Amino acid sequence: MPSGITSLLSAAAILLTLAPAAGAASAKRFSGNASWYGPGLQGNKTASGERFNMHALTAAHRTLPFGTRVMVENPKNGKSVIVKVNDRGPFVKSRVMDLSQGAAKQLGTLLGGVAFVECTILPDDD
Repeated sequence: MPSGITSLLSAAAILLTLAPAAGAASAKRFSGNASWYGPGLQGNKTASGERFNMHALTAAHRTLPFGTRVMVENPKNGKSVIVKVNDRGPFVKSRVMDLSQGAAKQLGTLLGGVAFVECTILPDDD
């Protein structure tokens, strides 16, 4: 093989190795404080029209479309949970998400009430 083609193939192989995996660049992440809600709202309609179930793995977010799945991670203890956005909130500016009681329980954040979390928006299930 001529050396020019070999060099070109080597460069292409290096670029493919260094390129991010498919979908990796499209993962959207955000982080901040999250609180939880539950007992006083059990059975009420959420902004999406669903009945709120404090034991389900759901969340409120200001702008994400209803049905969006988000992996929420607690960096302090390594626990994570996947929630579905079905409500609007939080209404406290310093928070990025309100979690159902069930989601907060899985994350280990019930006692503190508010915890720093790292969130990744997951792709649709199509």
